[in-house]
Parts: sequence; C-alpha cells; structure tokens
Amino acid sequence: MTETKKIKSPAKVIFLRELKSYFSSPIAYIVTGLFVLASGLLFFNTFFLANRAELRNFFSLLPVLFSFFIPALTMRMFAEEKKSTSLETLLTLPVSVSQVVMGKFWAAFVCSAVLLVPSLFYALACFIFGQPDIGPMIGGYLGALFLAAAFCAISLYASSTTKNQIIAFFVAFAICIILTLLSNFAIFLPGVFANFITYLSAFSHFESICRGIIDSRDIVYFLTLTSLFIIMTIRSIKGGQE
Repeated sequence: MTETKKIKSPAKVIFLRELKSYFSSPIAYIVTGLFVLASGLLFFNTFFLANRAELRNFFSLLPVLFSFFIPALTMRMFAEEKKSTSLETLLTLPVSVSQVVMGKFWAAFVCSAVLLVPSLFYALACFIFGQPDIGPMIGGYLGALFLAAAFCAISLYASSTTKNQIIAFFVAFAICIILTLLSNFAIFLPGVFANFITYLSAFSHFESICRGIIDSRDIVYFLTLTSLFIIMTIRSIKGGQE
C-alpha cells in the first residue's frame, strides 16, 4: 500500500526532496538573510524616518527584490542536476517530466513564500503602533504569492535551459526585472501600445492587487504567466532528452 502511494505521487516525493535540500543548504539561509535585511531596510525606513506604520513602501519594491532573490533560490534546481547528469537518472525512474517539474515548482514556491514570513513581524508592528488599512495589506500578501509563483516558474524555465547556475540566474533575473519594469516605459508609447505594455507588466497587476481590489484580470494574468513558463520548462526538459 505504501509503495503504491509513493508510485502514485512522485511529484510529492520530489517536492519533499527539494525542500529538504533547500533547508540543508547554507546558500538558502544566506539568500533568506539578505532578503530579510533588504526588506527590513525598506520597511524601517518608512516606519522610523517617514513615521508611517504601513507596508506600502515594502510592497512597492517587492517585485524588484523578488526579481533578484527568487532566481538566486531556484537557479540550481535543474542546472545543477543537468550538470551532474542526475536529472537523466531521475527521468529513467517511473516518473514523468511533468511530475518532476511540478514537484520542483511547488518546492520553489514554498521556499519563496518562506521569504515573506519575517515580514509578518512588520505587519504586526504596524498594527501595534498604527492603524493600517487591512485590505491593501492582505492584497499585498496575496499579490506577493501570485508574483512569487510566476517568478518561480520563470526561474525554473531558465534553470532548465542550461547547466550553468550563474547563467540560469541571470536569464531568470533578466526576464523577471523586465516584466517588473515594463510599465515604466509605457508612458513613452502611444495609447494602444502603452495599454498593451502595461498589461504585460507584472508590476502593474501586482500593484492592482496590492490596492486590495481583487480583479479577475490580474489573477488570470499571473495564472497564465505561471502556466506558460511551466509548460515551457516541461518542453525544455523533454527537448533535452531527444
């Protein structure tokens, strides 16, 4: 019975293996520590210097932080296994490429969500020393999870295309930061093109959710972006087998 369950849920086995590998790696703690330091500076700059008990500044720069730190967390997931040829060994087992990718994706998503945990103390400080609007705060965390999922999928795709972790990092970072900053260039374009570029921007959709207004267009955007890069990752792995 136990063996049957294991065979039926290889994605779960891979998910648990990746989580164990993540939390046993010193790089993960270094990346998490640097993220906490960077996000803490953003929050306390507003909290003490601007004398405002809110997370608006933290959430406004979160896409930029995620563009750097999520690729740093996930760059090894496929690149390292391709370099050591352990990925080929893994795919000889009774497990599909889709299950491998989804197992790694959910592990990457959970690891990225862990980055947000320390910021809950910032939220607590806001409620202790001020009266923040809870709607935008909940929207900010919800948007952060959607953003993390999309950036994890992008980073996994980048990692699946190369055996070099550094190249995987820079490819993922480039895609994520372009999607983050895309809306900044929309003002230089004609109306129709500006609207199209703004829609493609991850930041514009994240910002919309951060206002506390849940729009189906924003959710569809993040789900589509995440699904697209997961499919591209699956095809990239399959292409590498041929």
